[in-house]
Amino acid sequence: MSPERIAVIGAGIVGASIARALVRTHPGVEVTILEKEQVPGRHQTSRNSGVVHAGLYYLPGSAKARLSRRGVALLRDYCAEKGLPYLEVGKLLIALDEPEEARLRVIAERSSANGVPSVRWLSGAELTEVEPHVRGRCGLHSPTTAIVDFGRVAGSMVDDAVSDGARLLTGFAVTGIDVGRTTRITAASGDEVEADRVIIAAGLHADRLAALAGDTAYPRIVPFRGEYHQLAPAARHLVKGLIYPVPDPRYPFLGVHLTRRVDGSVLIGPNAVLALAREGYTKGVIDVRELRGLISDKAFREFARRNLRTGAAETWGSLGRRAFLNGARRYVPEIRAADIQPAPAGVRAQALDADGALVEDFRFTRVGNVFCIRNAPSPAATASLAIADMVVHELGLPLLLD
Repeated sequence: MSPERIAVIGAGIVGASIARALVRTHPGVEVTILEKEQVPGRHQTSRNSGVVHAGLYYLPGSAKARLSRRGVALLRDYCAEKGLPYLEVGKLLIALDEPEEARLRVIAERSSANGVPSVRWLSGAELTEVEPHVRGRCGLHSPTTAIVDFGRVAGSMVDDAVSDGARLLTGFAVTGIDVGRTTRITAASGDEVEADRVIIAAGLHADRLAALAGDTAYPRIVPFRGEYHQLAPAARHLVKGLIYPVPDPRYPFLGVHLTRRVDGSVLIGPNAVLALAREGYTKGVIDVRELRGLISDKAFREFARRNLRTGAAETWGSLGRRAFLNGARRYVPEIRAADIQPAPAGVRAQALDADGALVEDFRFTRVGNVFCIRNAPSPAATASLAIADMVVHELGLPLLLD
């Protein structure tokens, strides 16, 4: 009997973790990883702040809450096994006024329900025990929140999968998915791969590839560019770990924050600006087809109508560094204009439902023998190894051992 053939489309951290799990738990399966870039992990995986989210914010019982908490433990162990940096620098959420304090108390309740360890409430005076240069009304400290280099982690996972027998095809930009008893996957180059089962983990292009496989049009991906600045080296001492605002529950974005990275740099950002291309990392990149699709999409127009004021504010803030400076100085007043420098941007793949609402939780769908990861923004990188376990289970294959 021929071995089962499974194709994983996308070699970002989620696709890489799934491929690794498949070959390790089911050695008889032939796994092929299809990646459109020449190097895996070029997009969301490597264009982020590198935070391993402990599970503070997520609705208890949600997929984000469950998978991020399990994912933290798996990722910590994986980095220790591979000798990759995993630094528990801690996260400090700061409320500046009474309404923010009320929202922060809800987050404290969620973090407790999600089992996040060692979280403690801090008065305004106690904030400086954690971050000497901050100010605020009160705060919530998560000392186990960590940072990693997700690009390096994903690269290591791809190497693991290939070493254990997976095949990696780079430069394979999928243009067709013909589902039948077996599925034929076609690339722009004309190359083809046949598979018995397919897993789509394509991030910014997840909706398009799911539609090629016969899945529904929604949720559709709306790309949001997250722009960053960073502290100049002489000012990095002002931030020890991670300094976050209290997020607005109406939006899936966390607001401008200060993030220490494993290389010692400190990011300021991101904002959330509508990108006019799926990979629109700079303002000048415009995909006319993408723009037309957004304008003609009833769901997006409804989303834009509901969020016009917020969108205008984010767009205005992206025109210069003043918004980043002001955002950072709300929490660390000593930061000066001369202390911040531009940094590379990322693009978040945010799913939008047909009613114009942003999809809050991870979302997975299935069309015959095709398993589609339709919404996996942050904390998907944190949860990647747990997502891989879940996918293996959904395919009827054994779970990874604890």
